[in-house]
Amino acid sequence: MAICHHHQPSFTIPSSFPFTTNLSNKSQLHLPSSFRCNLSVTTNLEPEPVYTAVKSFAPATVANLGPGFDFLGCAVDGIGDYVTLKIDPQVHPGEVSITEITGTGNSANKLSKNPIWNCAGIAAISVMKMLNIRSVGLSLSLEKGLPLGSGLGSSAASAAAAAIAVNEIFGGKLPALDLVLAGLESEAKVSGYHADNIAPAIMGGFVLVRSYDPLELIPLQFPVDKNLYFVLVNPEFEAPTKKMRAALPKEITMSHHVWNSSQAGALVAAVLQGDLKGFGKALSSDKIVEPRRAPLIPGMDAVKKAALEAGAYGCTISGAGPTAVAVTDNEEKGREIGEKMVEAFMAEGNLKAVAMVKQLDRVGARLVSSISR
Repeated sequence: MAICHHHQPSFTIPSSFPFTTNLSNKSQLHLPSSFRCNLSVTTNLEPEPVYTAVKSFAPATVANLGPGFDFLGCAVDGIGDYVTLKIDPQVHPGEVSITEITGTGNSANKLSKNPIWNCAGIAAISVMKMLNIRSVGLSLSLEKGLPLGSGLGSSAASAAAAAIAVNEIFGGKLPALDLVLAGLESEAKVSGYHADNIAPAIMGGFVLVRSYDPLELIPLQFPVDKNLYFVLVNPEFEAPTKKMRAALPKEITMSHHVWNSSQAGALVAAVLQGDLKGFGKALSSDKIVEPRRAPLIPGMDAVKKAALEAGAYGCTISGAGPTAVAVTDNEEKGREIGEKMVEAFMAEGNLKAVAMVKQLDRVGARLVSSISR
């Protein structure tokens, strides 16, 4: 059994802040402002399943947000991955079987159905261990709505959807922090130990990773009365996270450290204030990561320039890339910006690209359907 310590909140949030993420009519995830777990297993009482089958969804995410490398991210509405999970008497008790992988691009051909080598499988197994599930087996099917290596948190979406599905089929016993830890176990095997995708995929909205040891997360509330649109332009080019992380500098100058720290602070302030101009300015100001990764994405510098000239408040690489993300406060303007970015990818990078205009996902991973026992 894990020993978990709750700390007193180190910050305050307006009373309107939704401290819970709705997953179903019967259960909610509760996220304390500061939480520490020594082990991932949180109970030795095995819960009974409350559903025979569930279907879950987890959204795409934009990590880093410019200067927030590995500690800032947000969820994007309308695109993501689905997981269908069933109690399956043909699966060995305590185990998970991946029966099907479908969806965008060549996901089905590239992803393993072996659960210990699949993001969804790893997260599902981790949550089963946390719940101490030993009497039933589960079968899982994954529907990919996100392309692999896109910079939109594809692996995190699979892991988040699976973690939520397992938790919900057994009554939603685990808090959000435990589900993020399960997703982190998955991310660590695929692209590295970073929570700036998996945390917002599970929790929704903007999330600041305050600490990794212990894991501490701070949700950042973007004002509900402010418009925020993400222009996501995904070229036909794969940028594996491990390759893009290998391009990062081993050392940085003090001046670059000070600059990026100040821009990250400005970014957080802009999110909380709903200051889109300030948000875009900080988003565009990374001097450490983007300068190393942009040259690896054909046409990226021209795409950023095109976005800003078209009226975007800011533009940068989404996660490890190759998706470029720009921000604006108007959906129609966002479509115009997207067209210019697509044109720049073709003209300067010789890459076909697709543009989407999406809003902030404030909910995160959730149950979309269920079959009661």
